Amino acid sequence: MTHLRILALSLALLASVQAMDKPSAHTQGTPTGKPTGTLKPGEYWWMPQISPSGPVLALVSIPQQTMHVYRNGILIGRTTVSTGTPGHATPSGVFTILEKKQTHHSKKYNNAPMPNMQRLTWSGICMHSGNLPGYPASHGCIRMPYDFSQAFFAATAKGGTVVIGDGKTPQPHLAANPGVMLAPKDFTPEMLRPLVKNDYDWNPERSPNGPITVLISAADRALYVYRNGNPIGRAPIEISGRGALGGHVFTMLDGVTEKPSFWAPGRPARKWMRVTSDDAGRRVDAEDLAPRLHVNPEFATKLYDTIAPGTTVIVTDQPAVRNASRDFTILAN
Repeated sequence: MTHLRILALSLALLASVQAMDKPSAHTQGTPTGKPTGTLKPGEYWWMPQISPSGPVLALVSIPQQTMHVYRNGILIGRTTVSTGTPGHATPSGVFTILEKKQTHHSKKYNNAPMPNMQRLTWSGICMHSGNLPGYPASHGCIRMPYDFSQAFFAATAKGGTVVIGDGKTPQPHLAANPGVMLAPKDFTPEMLRPLVKNDYDWNPERSPNGPITVLISAADRALYVYRNGNPIGRAPIEISGRGALGGHVFTMLDGVTEKPSFWAPGRPARKWMRVTSDDAGRRVDAEDLAPRLHVNPEFATKLYDTIAPGTTVIVTDQPAVRNASRDFTILAN
């Protein structure tokens, strides 16, 4: 058998395996060279080489049935999606990728295949390949074209941030209205004791590894730190200036700026991407809010040395609400 025939048979076998991996009902997807403009159902744009490294953030717009993917604050891809139908609505909010499986079948819906599955909640909300009719048609999951789901799966990591919004602007300031926190594990009674000024709790050993989420609650006058969904620290926070803080989400990018940090003395300021606008549509940057927030400098330095690119910071005027849910989600009001 010639080398050419062996190669042809190998390619045919690979194609047949790929065909078996992709269920016939799933949309293959159609690439387009357009980073902007309207997308038809199944169309997508993917250009990861524009920003080859850094934290990945996905923004899903339920009204527009689209998803935009940013790496280190730069748009590298976008696609049409299909979200949940009425009665099986896709929840809006800020989510963490909890689990990734290239080959997965639904335990909830008749063993339905979900290639390139990325789990957002333990109650069944995931991102995966699926059929894209051009309107919401899922049981709450976010469907995307099969070939886009493969590329997207390869680009993300467990712990990555996904923002699902009901706003109509699929840009980095997509409104998600962060509100109630559902944490998988509560603080211990010792860590729930009242804190006085300059007092704080810091127990990073409770969760040595994983993505970090910081919640700043104006109602509680407190800052909460979670790693891999587990609480590792908290501190009282003073708020200066007039007016409410509003609801905001920021994600940390690679690198630092030439400006000094507002929080950690002697350290350079980090780079942040604004993910949301407030309810009034105002675009508030992290450096606009930072001067209004005052926390113990020792605690701030510990936090500065712990956070990493991809860290998500949520600012809300509401109290932090914790319950027994296993999902780590910031839900919309």
